[in-house]
Amino acid sequence: MIRFAEPWLLIALVIVPLMMLYEWKRAGSSRIRFSSLELFKGLKHSRSLFWRKVLPVMRCLVMCLFIMALARPQSGTRTTEIITEGVDIMLCLDTSGSMNALDFTLNNKRVNRLQVVKKVVNEFIHGRQNDRMGMVVFAEEAFTQCPLTLDYGVLLSFLDSLEIGMAGDSTAIGSAIATCVKRLKDLKSKSKTIILLTDGRNNTGTISPATAADIAKTCNIKVYTIGVGTEGEAPFLVDSLFGKRYVYQKVDLDEETLQEIAQKTGGTYFRATNTEALKTIYQQIDKMEKTEAKVKEYMEYEELFAYFLIPGLCLLLAEIVLANTKLRKIP
Repeated sequence: MIRFAEPWLLIALVIVPLMMLYEWKRAGSSRIRFSSLELFKGLKHSRSLFWRKVLPVMRCLVMCLFIMALARPQSGTRTTEIITEGVDIMLCLDTSGSMNALDFTLNNKRVNRLQVVKKVVNEFIHGRQNDRMGMVVFAEEAFTQCPLTLDYGVLLSFLDSLEIGMAGDSTAIGSAIATCVKRLKDLKSKSKTIILLTDGRNNTGTISPATAADIAKTCNIKVYTIGVGTEGEAPFLVDSLFGKRYVYQKVDLDEETLQEIAQKTGGTYFRATNTEALKTIYQQIDKMEKTEAKVKEYMEYEELFAYFLIPGLCLLLAEIVLANTKLRKIP
C-alpha cells in the first residue's frame, strides 16, 4: 500500500506545466539581435542544439521529483489482530443405513440424505471464522472423525470422505453425544456447542440419550438437534429380481427424544424435510452461535522520499553541469 503523508503538497505540481510554458515562450525569443541572418544560413546545425532542448525537460523532472519527495511517499504494511473468544463446535453426523433414503433433491436430482447433509454442512463450515470445529460420526458406534481444529481445509476433507455405514448400521445417539462431550468438556471457551443430526432413533449404544444430555448440561454444553427426513414413508433404491426399484419404508424418527435433548441443554430442535429446510436450519444455527470478534488494525509505514529526492538531486546536478559546459549557450 502506497500513500503520501502530505498529499496536499502535490498541488505544487501545477508549477511544472507553467515552467514548460515559460520555457517554450523563452525558446521562441532571440537573445541577440542581428540586422541580417544571411551570414548564418550556410552554417551546419550543431547537435548541441537538439540536446539543449533536454535541459528544460530535466528541470521539469527535477521539480516533479522534489515535490513528490516533499509529499513524503510511504509504503505501508497492514497488520490485523483479531481478539475473540471463540465458539467450539462439534458436528455430530449420523451415517447409519437409513441415511440412504432418497427423499431429498439436489439440482432437481434425487439424492440420498447424506449427500445433502455433506453439501449443507460444507456451506456451514465455509461461513464460520475464528471458531474451532470438529466432527463426530456415529451409527452403531460413535468416533471422532476430526478433532477440534481451525484448519477448515482438513475438516472439509474429512467431511467429504464420509460414507454411509462407515460406523455401522444402527443408531447410537447417546454414545454420539457422549463422544462430543468428551472432546468439549475440558475446554475454556465462550461457548461449547454440539450440532447433532440424525434421521432415526436410539437403538444401540452403552449410554442413553437422556443421560448423555444430562452430562452435556452439567458441562455447560449446548446441543442443537436436527431431525432429517420426510414424514411418513421414504423411498429406498434396492436390488430385486427385476433390477433396481424403489421401496418405500416408514420413517422412524424419534422427535420426542431429540426435543428433550435440546430442551435440557439450552439448544433448539429443528426438523428438516427437504434440502432448503436443512439449509435454513444451519443458517439459523450459524446466526445463533455467532462469534463477536474485535478487530485491531495496525499500519507500519516506510518512508520512500529518498527514491524521489536522490534522482532529483542527480538530475539537478547533471542539468547544472551540462548547462555550464557542453550545452552552454551565449548569452
